[in-house]
Amino acid sequence: MEQSLVLSTLPKTWIVDLDGTLLKHNGYKTEGHDTLLSGAKEYLDRLPKEDKIIILTSRTDDYRQETLEFLLKNSIRYDEILFNMPAGERIVINDRKPSGIDMAVAVNLERDRFMLPEIKRER
Repeated sequence: MEQSLVLSTLPKTWIVDLDGTLLKHNGYKTEGHDTLLSGAKEYLDRLPKEDKIIILTSRTDDYRQETLEFLLKNSIRYDEILFNMPAGERIVINDRKPSGIDMAVAVNLERDRFMLPEIKRER
């Protein structure tokens, strides 16, 4: 059974990890270069233009320039990127609208496998 995310039609903020989610985990260290995961760019490209994309990464500033160049070269869409994030869990705290819409959604992917559920904009 294929999963889907049922989301509102409101513009969204996507908070996306970099390594293991969009790019091969630590490929820049183990292989000396980054590798884009299959389907990641295409998924981001399908998001509505009014949506914002924030990338989080534990990469240090030592890798900032090469990371930004890779994202640019591969036309990876994002609005902000934050480096030097802790390696632990990412916790999102938000409210619930009076209409019942939960304003935070979490999706955990298998490392190095970009497989997000289909989005249904119904709420």
